[in-house]
Amino acid sequence: MGKIGLAFRVFWRTLRDRSVADRVERLLRNDTFPPLEDKRPTAPEPAKREPAKKPPARSDAVSLLATLQREARFIDFVKEPISAYSDAQIGAAVRDVHRDCAAVFDRLFGLAPLLEHSEGADIEVPAGFDAGKYRLTGNVSGQPPFRGRLAHHGWMATRCELPAWTGAESAVLVVAPAEVELR
Repeated sequence: MGKIGLAFRVFWRTLRDRSVADRVERLLRNDTFPPLEDKRPTAPEPAKREPAKKPPARSDAVSLLATLQREARFIDFVKEPISAYSDAQIGAAVRDVHRDCAAVFDRLFGLAPLLEHSEGADIEVPAGFDAGKYRLTGNVSGQPPFRGRLAHHGWMATRCELPAWTGAESAVLVVAPAEVELR
């Protein structure tokens, strides 16, 4: 649209609408010119949804420690000074912690041997082996396939089902809550 057409539109809008006339007058005096208000009916704004509140993030490592503590008292055992206890007392405590930790690992991870060979068996490490599955020790030289004695069969998780944590942000790093016995 040319300048003449624009001038006619401004002329007619200024005659019909006092707010437009006031704005044009301020513009011509070099004042700031606020944007025109759109007087056309508008559709109602959609209701604003509040963003979904994210639950506080907690490290899976802390969740695992909390589970081992809750179900096997693992941290209590490891952090307890044992120099004052006899070997028999330590052995009795280890038996319970060992059993309960094994149950936690089985439930959460379904641990299974990585290799089915028994330890001490002669095995072959194939060419193109995955370094995440095999750790070579001893006299490592040459090119695969390698032959050697299985020192440890390795472990692998058949699943990973850590418990979901639903606590507050202030307790993200709490591994075990303080226990208070009321009287």
